[in-house]
This record gives sequence, structure tokens and C-alpha cells, in this order.
Amino acid sequence: MENISIQNNIIKKIPEPHGGRLVNRIFESKNINTKDMFSIEIDDNLRNDVENIGDGIFSPLEGFIGKVDFESILKFGRLKNGLPWTIPIILDVEEPIAKKIQDYREISLKNKGEHFATLYFDEFYSYNKLEMVRALYQSENEQHPGVSKTFKMKEYLVSGRIDVYKKINNFKLRNYRLEPIKTREEIKKRGWKTIVGFQTRNIPHIAHEMLQKAALNIYDGLFLNPLIGKKKIGDFKDELILETYLKLIENYYPQDRVMFVTLHTEMRYAGPKEAIHHAIMRKNFGCSHFIVGRDHAGVGDYYHPFAAHEIFKEYPDIGIEPIFFPSFYYCKKCLGYANERNCPHGLEYKEELSGTKMRKMVTSGEIPGKHLMRPEIADVIIKFQDPFVS
Repeated sequence: MENISIQNNIIKKIPEPHGGRLVNRIFESKNINTKDMFSIEIDDNLRNDVENIGDGIFSPLEGFIGKVDFESILKFGRLKNGLPWTIPIILDVEEPIAKKIQDYREISLKNKGEHFATLYFDEFYSYNKLEMVRALYQSENEQHPGVSKTFKMKEYLVSGRIDVYKKINNFKLRNYRLEPIKTREEIKKRGWKTIVGFQTRNIPHIAHEMLQKAALNIYDGLFLNPLIGKKKIGDFKDELILETYLKLIENYYPQDRVMFVTLHTEMRYAGPKEAIHHAIMRKNFGCSHFIVGRDHAGVGDYYHPFAAHEIFKEYPDIGIEPIFFPSFYYCKKCLGYANERNCPHGLEYKEELSGTKMRKMVTSGEIPGKHLMRPEIADVIIKFQDPFVS
């Protein structure tokens, strides 16, 4: 397969939000009396996604999806109206709660005892976990983090629109979080017509930098959008990802060509299905193009390395252009970064870079050479205690 796609006739406009309208269900000035309301406790990860619904990052969703949409996503990778959507945003509850909440129209959502949102109950329904993992993760193996999480979920799902009236207050990790309405305003202010989004869950190495700068040669702006949220054991911690990217931008990027915005959701490791989901979120932020990496959102060897490229053929109507760059590597013969399209040398000269390799080097105490990682980044990592999710 030819794993590169850069359009000759580049689309030069900010795309409309997914579904045509940017959802806004944030009502921070709203006073809610939760004293007599039935309430459901949810964890930090789901609270992030409730806020993503409210802010429009998950447009056109206005709440947790219902049964018809759920089944359509699993079967077709689309909502019931045909709009591309591959990852169901759901609230799982135990059977006694599912049956009890049908007596209520409004339900309070709380996190660590703090009431922060209202769910307007629509329906509850059962679902088949085996069908879900086969559709989303193409696996039944519980070693897969997404499969493992699904099998631990409760037996019923609850749907309904949400209103958020209290946002998360964690300024350490959320200083660079922006809502799509604000990113779109900033893109227009800068006069950008073409904006390429970059998703990452890793610290930056020089191959990443080369890829991003190759995009800057073609497009008006680069939208760096690291994922901050739950990751598997052994991945780099959010705080380190944030600090290393800020250092990279400070020292090696033109400030007027880059936007740095954090995305707060969890990694699902759903490979190609998650690549579509990642593209849709960046479309809502205002990106016209989106870089899809080799083994995008993958884990282990559950997906073909270019499965996340192939799936975009099924979504010509997604409304954001995927960009498939060849993988960059360091060529010891060329004495620089190259790829298969411009380097003729054999495997013995190639030094591949990946997040996995970086994690192994850091774990073993090996300091990546300057040809692999900027010294400012390496210095941050060396000084960072306990860099990995445990």
C-alpha cells in the first residue's frame, strides 16, 4: 500500500462542525438544587467526556447515546442518521439503578461527591459486551486494555441529553484546554485556511518533529493536540507529555504557526475505529486536515500497521482530510532523517523511532542521542521522577 496521501488541491477553509452544528451544553451560571434528585456517581474519565459533550468536542452528540445509535455504531460505524461515528459515548449502570432511574426525568451526575451535571433520562437498555469488543477492538482478548475495560462494565446503558453546570477545576493539567468555539475563533484570528491536527499520547522525539514540520511546509498552521487522560500501564504520564511538548514548542517551532491545545479524554486503543474518532474531534476543533500515524491508536499487534489508513476509505464523507505520511527514521548513511520515498539505503542503516522505543530507553536509563531526541526534551525526562503510568 502507498502510505502517503497529500492532496494536490488542498481544501482551504475551516470545516463545519461534525453534523453541521457545534454543540454547547455548558451552563455554568445555572443554579441546580440537587437535594431531592436521584444521582449517579461517575469516574474522572467519564466526567472528562461529559464535559467534551458539553463543549462540543463530541459534536453532534448532546448526551449519552441511545440503543439505536449504539447498535448502528457497532454495525456500521455511523450514527442512525448515517453520520460517521465509531466510538460510542456511553454511561453504564447496574440493573437496580437502571430500573430505578426510569422514575426520574432529571438525574444528577456527580464525581467524587461533587454534583456537576444533569442527565435528562431517555432510556436504559442492555447490550452484548462480546459484540461490542469484536466491533470496536476486533478482539476478544482481555489483554487488550479496551476489551478488559468493556468486560468490567456494568450490565445496562443509560441514554439522555446532558447539561454541565460545573466544569473540572484542575489547572495543572488543563491550562491548555480550549473549547472548539475558542479554537475556531483563534484559527480565524490568525487567518489560517488549512490547519493540520496532530494526535499524540507520547513524548516528542525528532521523528515526530520532522513529520510535524513537513506538515508546516504545506499547511498554514499546526494544531498540536496531545491526549491527556487515562492510558495503559507503561505509557508516559500526562504531566511529562505536557512539559516536553511545551519545551519543544518553545525552542524549535515558530510561535505564530502552531497552536497547542490539550484534549482530555481516555485512550481506548481501538486502532482504526479510534483514528476516525480522533479525526472527528479535530474537525470539531477546526482542523481541515489530520495526520494519521502508523498503527494509530494501536496497542500490541492487534491491528495491521496501516489499518488506520485503510479505514478512511470507508468514510469519504467525514469532512476532514486524512494525511498519511511515510514513517520517518534516522539513516546512518544519509546522516539525517529520511523516509522510504527519499532514502535508498538498506535496513542496516535505518534507526527506527517509536514511542515504544523511547519508553524502553528511558526505562533502561539510556539517554537518547541528539539525533533521536532534542537535549531539552531529554533533560526534562531525566529530571522527571517516575515518568510512566503504573
